[in-house]
Amino acid sequence: MPETIHKVAGVRVRFAPSPTGYLHVGGARTALFNWLFARHHGGVMILRIEDTDAERNKPELVQGIIDGLQWLGVDWDEGPFYQSQRTELYRAAAKKCLSNGSAFLCYCPADKYAGGDYAEPPAQDEEPKGGGPRRVTRCSCRDGKPSTQGAKPAIRFKVPVGGTTKFVDAVFGEREFSNDEIEDFVLLRSGKGDEEFGQSMYQLGVVVDDIDMRITHVIRGADHISNTPKQVLLYGALGTTPPFFAHVPLILGADKSRLSKRHGATDVNMYRAEGFLPEAFRNFLALLGWSAGGDEEFIRTKDLIGKFSLEGVSRTNAAFDRPKLEWFNTQYLQKLPIEDLLPEVEKELKGSGLWKPEWAARAAPGADGRDHAWFSKTVDLLRPRVRLLPDFSSWSRAFFSDEFTRDAAAKEKFWKDPKVPELLAKLADALQKLTEWNHDACDHTTRAVAEAGGVKAGLLINATRVAIVGQAVAPPLFDTMVVLGQQRVVRRLRDAVAGFGQA
Repeated sequence: MPETIHKVAGVRVRFAPSPTGYLHVGGARTALFNWLFARHHGGVMILRIEDTDAERNKPELVQGIIDGLQWLGVDWDEGPFYQSQRTELYRAAAKKCLSNGSAFLCYCPADKYAGGDYAEPPAQDEEPKGGGPRRVTRCSCRDGKPSTQGAKPAIRFKVPVGGTTKFVDAVFGEREFSNDEIEDFVLLRSGKGDEEFGQSMYQLGVVVDDIDMRITHVIRGADHISNTPKQVLLYGALGTTPPFFAHVPLILGADKSRLSKRHGATDVNMYRAEGFLPEAFRNFLALLGWSAGGDEEFIRTKDLIGKFSLEGVSRTNAAFDRPKLEWFNTQYLQKLPIEDLLPEVEKELKGSGLWKPEWAARAAPGADGRDHAWFSKTVDLLRPRVRLLPDFSSWSRAFFSDEFTRDAAAKEKFWKDPKVPELLAKLADALQKLTEWNHDACDHTTRAVAEAGGVKAGLLINATRVAIVGQAVAPPLFDTMVVLGQQRVVRRLRDAVAGFGQA
């Protein structure tokens, strides 16, 4: 598709979730693509909550959607707008269609026209298709012959008989649908009680909003392709040119079926709770169905914005690969400039009650001398072994707090030699006498104590690691000693020795 189709002045896109569930991974990817496209073109991102279906919507889920977007870093310039507050706009548009002959009053029972308003997912193949021929029955109401006397009417769109409806999709190319296979879809339901008309249906609401919000590009999941011809007809009936459409491929599980709860977490907020870095998650999501060209995978957000185009979107469904997501997270933990990582670690430590204000940038050092520089050095030491943010407050707890437990399996493995208590006590005495506290001094002293005790250095190194951080696996011992500080290391060694004499 020529690039000129997508480069129009004043790009305006929208993400329009329905609060019938959480922010699904697929929805988050759609939001991200819209956001990247808007930011790439210096355009506007709009958040619209499609909450007109009172029977299915759960208002409490709106906050979860907003929280998920905010964590993901997908911000918006306008909104959130709520369709439930825009009813009169939809009714006016439906009546316009009535007056110009593109819609009619339908008196048929609601169950006759139920469905056909929300898209059904296409078959899980490489390219969503319009489906095979459908038999559509046109009711007599469209010819001015009410099917049910005395009933309150709904308003339905009068789909042209014969011919086709076409549109060009930025991903799937030109699409063409036979009008004879498109039902006369509902615009407004029949009213209840004193209402003239009832709830606006999806097809009407989305088109009216996109017109009113001056949307230039509709970027959404491929499961909406079957909705698009109906919406193209509506744009014409309302006297407006449709926006550009780009339908992005679906996200499948590893078994090639549509991503669902059986594949694991699909709520974006669950990945937040697990401790993934938002930028790593953005990078991973962006590459589900899009490519910048070449084999590059580690792409920071500012570069994603610079590289993103609809030409890079694939027609092929993407597979959600949890191990790949974890790989991205470890890459970001290890490669981010340390000052970019520190705020995320700070949030984690605050959440677990381990944070101390003196570790913040420009704060005065604490009584123990630990300051922002110490915090930065410690995080940098830990991050090669961290997989998720909670690791900083779980197995790494001893680096940030004196209240930690020593792993039972580690003690059983590395403290079983009867010489360990005496060796640890001697090491504490030797380390306390050091006038310089650095890697080489700690290294030399530890090996000297091991040699004098007639044991291999590895035995004392492993026993010491368990004593001062409580874990069998941790960063290199002498770097760990330097970060913890002389007084803390000596105190922990002596505390470990005292523990040997307890039942």
